[in-house]
Amino acid sequence: MILHVNGHEQDASPRPGQCLRTMLRELGWFGVKKGCDAGDCGACTVHLDGEPVHSCLLPAFRAEGRSVTTIEGLGGPCRPGEGGAQPLHPMQAAFLGAQGYQCGFCTPGMIMTAAALDQGQIGDLATALKGNLCRCTGYGAIADAVAGVARVERPEDRRDDPCGRSIPAPAGPRIVSGSAAFTFDLAVPDLLHLKVLRSPHAHARILRVDRAGALAVPGVVAVFTHDDAPAGRFSTGRHENPLDDAPDTRVLDPILRFVGQRVAAVVATSEAAAEAGCAALTVDYEIRVAVFDPDEALRPGSPLVHDGADQPGEDAPPRLSHPNLAAEVHGEVGDVATGFAEADLVHEAAYDSQRVQHAHLETHGAVGWRDEDGRLVIRSSTQTPFLTRDALANLFGLERDAVRVLCGRVGGGFGGKQEMLTEDLVALAVLATGRPVKWEMTRQEQFTATTTRHPMRVTVKIGARQDGTLTAIALHVVSNTGAYGNHAGGVIHHGCNEVIGVYRCPNKRVDGYAIYTHTLPSGAFRGYGLSQTIFAMESAMDEVARGLRLDPFEMRRRNVVRPGDPMVSNSLEPHDVQYGSYGLDQCLDLVSSAMDELGPAEIPSGDWLVGKGMAMAMIDTIPPRGHFADARIALQIDGHYHLDVGTAEFGNGTTTVLAQIAASALGTSPERITLRHGDTDRVGHDTGAYGSTGIVVAGQATLKAALALGQALREVAAERGGGAPSECRPHRDGVSTPNGEIDFAELVSSGPIERAAKADGSPRSVAFNVQGIRVAVHRSSGEVRILDSVHAADAGRILNPMQCRGQVEGGVAQAIGAALYEAMRIDGEGRVVTQTFRNYHIPAFADVPRTRVLFADTYDGIGPLGAKSMSESPFNPVAPALANAIRDATGARLTATPFAPDRIYLAVMEAARHRDGSV
Repeated sequence: MILHVNGHEQDASPRPGQCLRTMLRELGWFGVKKGCDAGDCGACTVHLDGEPVHSCLLPAFRAEGRSVTTIEGLGGPCRPGEGGAQPLHPMQAAFLGAQGYQCGFCTPGMIMTAAALDQGQIGDLATALKGNLCRCTGYGAIADAVAGVARVERPEDRRDDPCGRSIPAPAGPRIVSGSAAFTFDLAVPDLLHLKVLRSPHAHARILRVDRAGALAVPGVVAVFTHDDAPAGRFSTGRHENPLDDAPDTRVLDPILRFVGQRVAAVVATSEAAAEAGCAALTVDYEIRVAVFDPDEALRPGSPLVHDGADQPGEDAPPRLSHPNLAAEVHGEVGDVATGFAEADLVHEAAYDSQRVQHAHLETHGAVGWRDEDGRLVIRSSTQTPFLTRDALANLFGLERDAVRVLCGRVGGGFGGKQEMLTEDLVALAVLATGRPVKWEMTRQEQFTATTTRHPMRVTVKIGARQDGTLTAIALHVVSNTGAYGNHAGGVIHHGCNEVIGVYRCPNKRVDGYAIYTHTLPSGAFRGYGLSQTIFAMESAMDEVARGLRLDPFEMRRRNVVRPGDPMVSNSLEPHDVQYGSYGLDQCLDLVSSAMDELGPAEIPSGDWLVGKGMAMAMIDTIPPRGHFADARIALQIDGHYHLDVGTAEFGNGTTTVLAQIAASALGTSPERITLRHGDTDRVGHDTGAYGSTGIVVAGQATLKAALALGQALREVAAERGGGAPSECRPHRDGVSTPNGEIDFAELVSSGPIERAAKADGSPRSVAFNVQGIRVAVHRSSGEVRILDSVHAADAGRILNPMQCRGQVEGGVAQAIGAALYEAMRIDGEGRVVTQTFRNYHIPAFADVPRTRVLFADTYDGIGPLGAKSMSESPFNPVAPALANAIRDATGARLTATPFAPDRIYLAVMEAARHRDGSV
């Protein structure tokens, strides 16, 4: 058929059942994104005869003879290789001016929808944008874009120092025009497609896999089972020290430990053929008894998730106090029993946090091939390219230099891509077939076969004197790590640390258990265990304040750590965490004042109950036990700089801020910094973009490299122009010397001048956040409306206010979803029930209030140029602030997330019965 796309007439032959989105991408229009397969997310939105449609729902043949416009045809650069460009569409320009994006994966579809809105629809964006989801921004910047409100700094407002300014993201024009290349936005010749057959059983042994049926399917090239895979064990979790996580995983394992685990992989010339090959496989299983509840898993005689007989050898998981324990932490300082005996009030309760999916709109996936030198190349949607390279080299017995891992722009992460979930199987297929292989997970696979936040039950016991002084704190934490122990130890230790380290109290005790069950694996998630324990701790602190009739802000002020106080959780062992800056007192005051200044609540009727709540959080800004980064920067003959870093960009904004840091050190503008990132061929090493390190560690490496280059430029200029190096000053166009100007072309006439530097993550600083919320709760239905949201953050020196504010807004929005409605549901057989965005509710435009963001005025002595991270921490205090506001409104204490209307209704009724004396 003839297809008219962006003014191009193209021949196309749609396959039976093929959707328009898939065909457009096969034709090279990569601005059309794949996010959900079901018309739920809007990332694939295009215009069909001028009307926006979700192209994943439209059969391709229905576009015959009609006009199709993708984001590339709306305006901006043409496709690579075509040359020329057209002006940005006004809506593209508006998104650029408001920086209405973070990772940018949803942006093309969002712009296509927004560009077609009329004035009436613009007045009701909650309805108009209901079909487009964004996981990163919190929608505030998107609302600004549609309204024509610019967030980025105008050129005429710019000062000499680029740091501290709202510089636009360098990739902005490519993002809004659809030309920013994500993982699969490239054409690979002779490409094979990989699909996976997954286990229908929660616990089973594979007895036999009959490949004959699959190999008979036209187009099937190979079938892989555990007999074809490396026998070595590893952890999908990526850390600088691989021993931080139990090596309990194989590429393909004959023992199946959760519904959805890999059984076999089929590689074929098309996705359809690979799927048909999976369906044609015959597998015989020995079904075993499974255990789903972590408490049950520790009882005598419970099924073992990892049996030593199944995985002999030195790489088997370490044995703890029970075979089903993946990790445990125990510690006590002082005498907790005595502390509780001295208390005037003791509160004890258990709080439950559910599984939450990362729901980044770009699913996990990788594409691999052999380069011209025969090296294995993996292009992946990952936060940890270097650690993934090292793991692949070790797993397949290759030299590290024989493996290259790179990432384009990554479509969201939130910790979920601190895992190696696809690269190993793609590498196996590439090495075995010798051909390029692609595996892009479906949204269903993303829900049923990747990782989630660790569900936890946290029992908190707090003792306090009448004046509010804490006498004892005890935590008992049970974490369900699922079938595998990736991040089990890190999450349980981290979750039990800062949550009580932020409070001055002489007596503290922690007992934490990360427990294997035959359920979907848990993993790294924004906050890394703290969102669950802080929900418990800050809810309990609110109850203590109420019991003592103290203002909740005052209760915290009397007990928080201050500079000079040791940060102690459950051990007096020395550590490397310091007060790089301290702004918790400012954050408490900022939110308290803002909440006091709120006007009367606007509620529709007297059936609504209004209340206010707050909560606070502290987080270490870098993981312990090592985090490293390299950076390299070179001056080119045209006066531009090439900056190479290893860290990935997935909406965390590192590419923007690192360019600002380098420009500040070199006395130039960020526009003169060309940054290349996320490629193991560019620099020596980078631990990865996780644990709040992108700005802090990679930023330190960038600053050191830029300062070293600046010194080199001064020395070269001094040699050629006279004077001492200290008398020479690099600036935008050259170097000034006592004897005149030397331009860059002369300085680098013999070749680029380059310098490199390394940074590590020690010592480490802490960041603070305080959340205030006002809610209205319907007394009959249990519906919650967030009337006001205020968040104060201590992020040190704010290098890019617009971008940092966006990180806070996005973190609060994601946390609202986790607190109010997001939940991964698993049935009695271990199957994940929530498999689409349609039955897993992430926040849409209508769900998110506009959060007022306030910053403490501090300067961090550890981070680069006074900055520290603000990527994870805004998430952590939101759930308890909401719970405390609901408690204030209704008198009901909710002890489990999500705060669904039925739970609220029942809790309100129970609280009413207690007040009436009927219970």
